[in-house]
Amino acid sequence: TGTYTDDVNRPGQGYAVILRSPHAHATIGSIDTGKALAAPGVIAVFTGRDLAEDGIGSLPCGWGITQIDGTQMAEPAHPVLQSDRVRHVGDPVAIVIGETRGAARDALDLIEVDYAILPAIVETAHVADDGAPQLHHEAPNNICFDWEIGDAAATQAAFDAAAHIASIELINTRMVTNAIEPRSAVAEYDAGQDRYTLWTASQAPHVIRLLMGAFVLNIPEHKLRVVSLDVGGGFGSKIFHYAEEALVTWASRKTGRPVKWTAERSESFQSDAQGRDHFSVAKLALDKDGRFLGLKVETIANLGAYLSSFAPLVPTYLYATLLAGQYSTPAIHASVRAVFSNTVPVDALRGAGRPEATYLLERLVDRAADEIGMDPAELRRRNLI
Repeated sequence: TGTYTDDVNRPGQGYAVILRSPHAHATIGSIDTGKALAAPGVIAVFTGRDLAEDGIGSLPCGWGITQIDGTQMAEPAHPVLQSDRVRHVGDPVAIVIGETRGAARDALDLIEVDYAILPAIVETAHVADDGAPQLHHEAPNNICFDWEIGDAAATQAAFDAAAHIASIELINTRMVTNAIEPRSAVAEYDAGQDRYTLWTASQAPHVIRLLMGAFVLNIPEHKLRVVSLDVGGGFGSKIFHYAEEALVTWASRKTGRPVKWTAERSESFQSDAQGRDHFSVAKLALDKDGRFLGLKVETIANLGAYLSSFAPLVPTYLYATLLAGQYSTPAIHASVRAVFSNTVPVDALRGAGRPEATYLLERLVDRAADEIGMDPAELRRRNLI
């Protein structure tokens, strides 16, 4: 009895499908859309060059980070459609709009893209290594930002005075979402009033209206309405502004018709923001009675190929600030290096930083208990706040 975004159908609507890169990293020599445009039932075919001619902007990041040296993080452009280079499997390259979804899907196979495949890097622990493939010239060594929190001097003093130091190295694996309803968007442009309406499966329609209107499509907020009906599950993955929302909104005006897009399941795995993906080394200093003196954590956080809407927030203020957990630890220092890789962008999902912090800390406490020969419950009891 619910109404999901895919249940929305507007009179005369066209159906959009998106051509996505099959390669994790490649340059684009040319995109030939002639055969697709001539295919039966095709309304329009657009590439990134069409958007550039209309002055369409880059997908913005809504959270900035100041680095240890006082400079701002690297924020490379995130085009709605890629024209020159793709940086992850699923990176969007072209959009086809048809009278039916089948017609658009058939025409998609007729688009010819000249790719020159480049080396790719996906392993979080090695993304910033010397010699690793580089994704963006704005981010040398694939580093988005270096950030820290806590008192480094006090923490080192605690370690110098420790009777025992426990350490752990671990991977917090990447997580992929799978919502009840895949992401979907329907847009309609009213030429008489010069107004846009976007129906989208979003947890944050006001965020979409702000980011898409102000930074991507240059639409004043009073001329843009964003409607979120039954979301169909999200757990964070439907908070962010995605390329497809901007694409159908822009294409509705270009074609003079409502435009509808709904992701396929496999397409969601290549385009929905993913979560986690940390490589961490953590150390805990204890006195002779098993009381915590200090905690050091070094984390490499994989943000994917581009910055999603709130990606920099997650491994910093939503993760590092929670590393104390429920323990009375006098001195803590954490450093986070965020990196770009040839993977789907990462953002806030299912707890957003807090589960990563809890998992790391409790694994470390268990390791300490094993090493000093104390019952894990007793070690926790002695150090609870």
